Amino acid sequence: MTATGIQEMPTTWRCGRFLFDFSKRQRPIVMGILNATPDSFSDGGKFRTPKDAIAQAELMIKNGVDLIDIGGESTRPGAEPVSLQEELDRVMPVIESLRDCGVPLSIDTYKAQTMRQALSAGVDCVNDIWALRQEGSIEAVLESSQCGIVLMHMQRDPLTMQFNPEYRDVVAEVLQFLQERASLLLSKGVDQSRIAIDPGFGFGKSLEHNLKMLNKFASFSSLGYPVLAGISRKSMIGKVTGKDTNERVAPSIAAAIMAADRGARIVRVHDVPETVDALKLWEAVHLAQ
Repeated sequence: MTATGIQEMPTTWRCGRFLFDFSKRQRPIVMGILNATPDSFSDGGKFRTPKDAIAQAELMIKNGVDLIDIGGESTRPGAEPVSLQEELDRVMPVIESLRDCGVPLSIDTYKAQTMRQALSAGVDCVNDIWALRQEGSIEAVLESSQCGIVLMHMQRDPLTMQFNPEYRDVVAEVLQFLQERASLLLSKGVDQSRIAIDPGFGFGKSLEHNLKMLNKFASFSSLGYPVLAGISRKSMIGKVTGKDTNERVAPSIAAAIMAADRGARIVRVHDVPETVDALKLWEAVHLAQ
């Protein structure tokens, strides 16, 4: 923190076995989404078998992905929870096959036992939509000395989050929540370099809330943690463009570029090759200044 009380932008992010050095790169980390689920909103069912999920991961690696986020439970609006065993059956074979793939792996879960087993199997990051508010989740990440942690804001829960979400000031309230969750981890001895934050586009926000958060996205960097933008193919894009889920590639890339312009250090995306190429051009322009 500077003498004025404003957090400095992070220069590194510790993600398990890997260290991302932002002083040596302009473009954000591209986190590729790997949904080993039958019901995710965009690609549900495409990669539900371990063989299909592993093949998709290998394709993402070939196309330049920096980090792979593996999920075994859909968190789309209205999604029903799945049992611990079902989630483990979906994600563990994928993790075990990919742990030495050359890029860090993230587990997208809120269940403490899934976190523990995934970390033991070699996962480098825990990405939690509940920001470690579920029982045992903080203790699970404390058992690892260096895993990356992504804390996300969500109003209510996936079943009810889109039932008339309300805020007085969405940016200020999300900022306050993320600061409180990160500060709790710091108080428990977690190194600041391990923490990243996600304002949670689409998780208990209206279209107006989502657009305001993207417009003011630079505000989230004021907390001093790498900020993740997860906008890819979401309903906010469909509401603006009128396009179905699989027709949202171009506006999803546009959203990633807008987030990068506003300080995003991580972009979580479905369309890895297109996003990587777009960000390469974005980075080249920045370096030419």
